[in-house]
Amino acid sequence: MAEEQMTLEDWLDDLCVRFIVNLGQADLSDTARICFQIEEAQWFYEDFIRPLDPQLPSMTLKQFSLKIFQHCPLFAGFTAQEHQMAFERFLLYKTRVPVRGAIMLNAAMDSAVLVRGYKKGASWSFPRGKINKDEDDLDCAVREVIEETGFDLRLAGLVDRNTPVTPVEVTMKDQQVRLYVFRDVPEDTAFAPKTRKEIGAIQWYKLNDLPTYKKKKGKNADATSADRFYMVAPFMVQLRNWIKQQKKERPPQLAQDDGLTDDNIFCISHRRLLSNLQPMRIKTRQLHI
Repeated sequence: MAEEQMTLEDWLDDLCVRFIVNLGQADLSDTARICFQIEEAQWFYEDFIRPLDPQLPSMTLKQFSLKIFQHCPLFAGFTAQEHQMAFERFLLYKTRVPVRGAIMLNAAMDSAVLVRGYKKGASWSFPRGKINKDEDDLDCAVREVIEETGFDLRLAGLVDRNTPVTPVEVTMKDQQVRLYVFRDVPEDTAFAPKTRKEIGAIQWYKLNDLPTYKKKKGKNADATSADRFYMVAPFMVQLRNWIKQQKKERPPQLAQDDGLTDDNIFCISHRRLLSNLQPMRIKTRQLHI
């Protein structure tokens, strides 16, 4: 006998149990927390359930949230107007949750890793995301980089190497965005997002090609290009100043020498002096982006 196909109502039952019903009492008394769980349920619905049955409707977060509010017994005592108000409060709260992320630079500090959203026409940004409850700022930044690029800054030793890790910070529409700066990310890294349908592309960009990194000679800047990088541009002045300071304190050519200490600086300098006396230079390996 063929297995009976699940209906939308069946799947809503399943999602309520997976994401809502078993929450602790503290979470169930927090409207924002409930709505974040509903958002997780919507992602699960779109990514895993709908592919099983194309007849199931695709829903926006608002449509899906109201559907869950109406379906879940825990919310039966609330009116449709109260459901709508709860969702609107959630959207307002969501835009103010602090964001943490990372600016990942190559050894020369002239290029950075950017990610582009999954949807058509999405803009470019540095890897970043909303901080979880009670999560450490730097831990959040490292986690978001792993989720969006597959690269583990801690495992690569770049958190320790860049200690103390310096952030640049901007407030955008009442939302605090703090990005920690890391140098020496290998340009031949094979990036791959861990999340589904969130990141459409990961790419190295020359800093000089990004809006506001250098002063424009003309006033007719490419507006289309600026729109694509509007989430990058606000950080560029601070980043430029950070790089200038880094070049004074730790020049790029020294930073690339592994195991650099006070004891071997003389050896490195002596080796470079000898190499400059040679009639021919050995070309360094080309790094592929």
